[in-house]
Amino acid sequence: MYKLEEPIYFYLFATLPLVVVVFIAVVWWKKRTQKKFASLELLEKIAPNYSFFKSTLKLIFLLIGISFLILSLVNPKMGIKLKTIKREGVDIVFALDVSKSMLAEDIAPNRLEKAKQIISKTIEKLGSDRVGIIVYAGNAYPLLPITTDHAAANMFLQNANPDMVSSQGTAINEALSLAKTYYNNEEQTNKFLVIISDGEDHEKNTIAMADDLANEGIKVYTVGVGTEKGGPIPLRDRGTLTGYKKDRKGEVVITHRNSNVLIEVADKANGAYSDGNLTEKPVNMLIDVVSNAQKHEFETKQFSDFKDQFQWFVGIALLFFIFDIFFLEKKTKWLQKVDLFKEKEFKK
Repeated sequence: MYKLEEPIYFYLFATLPLVVVVFIAVVWWKKRTQKKFASLELLEKIAPNYSFFKSTLKLIFLLIGISFLILSLVNPKMGIKLKTIKREGVDIVFALDVSKSMLAEDIAPNRLEKAKQIISKTIEKLGSDRVGIIVYAGNAYPLLPITTDHAAANMFLQNANPDMVSSQGTAINEALSLAKTYYNNEEQTNKFLVIISDGEDHEKNTIAMADDLANEGIKVYTVGVGTEKGGPIPLRDRGTLTGYKKDRKGEVVITHRNSNVLIEVADKANGAYSDGNLTEKPVNMLIDVVSNAQKHEFETKQFSDFKDQFQWFVGIALLFFIFDIFFLEKKTKWLQKVDLFKEKEFKK
């Protein structure tokens, strides 16, 4: 396992193209100046051993050296021990609705992005609690299993989109069913499921499924995004708006938020409902719930005793700088004898 101590230094790689541009400019200036001094044939007689290939090779050595020097500034660290750490927390699983209706822009920037903001900000405020993510539309799929790696959770969350689910529609019961199998710690007494959706539901047994989760000791909290007035579902091609989704009659489909379903699911599973159009409202509600819940102790393994590895990169950088210094721009003697392009015969 490794980690990067100062990743900000990766921006220094932007200097490499600048070095190449300077090299090209110098070569151009030299040739222009040389043409004023003498003709090409005379220059070849005055400096017959000059090698443009070696000059380019010296530049490559310099660029490689600078690259390894930048990596040394980033300072990759290697974890050499895997130890078990005891933590206290609760298990909280987020079920994100990624159906097409979540692309409606009746709230900015759209329902799906608002839902992601709520989940992301909640995760940022959690302590050592374990999180998991489910995405669902017509079917539900595990996006991230229960983990303490909050950074990974945010990374997977940003990639969630309607294309991840093959079957469209909105089946909240699918998310509830998958959530029942998601918690892998039988001793955990506080299990929370947070459903973030516009509330559209095309199934009839959702409430019965919520009752089953309550019997399993899982509390379900729901967050509604979107407006009661609703909005059309935009269709985009590579980010460009091409129109809006229409029904079989050719009329534009207007999708509305259905808070009633979400409220009923939360009530049935001993949770609560929150309006998600204002990000801070559901985030504060969820953090209060988690903070006041009894924490369960669990074990997790992680790497420790990270050791600096920058010295290896400094050593390699110095090696290439030495190559660059001692590598002459003159042609190698044995290469001078090789007339690959029959230049000598052509001159005769």
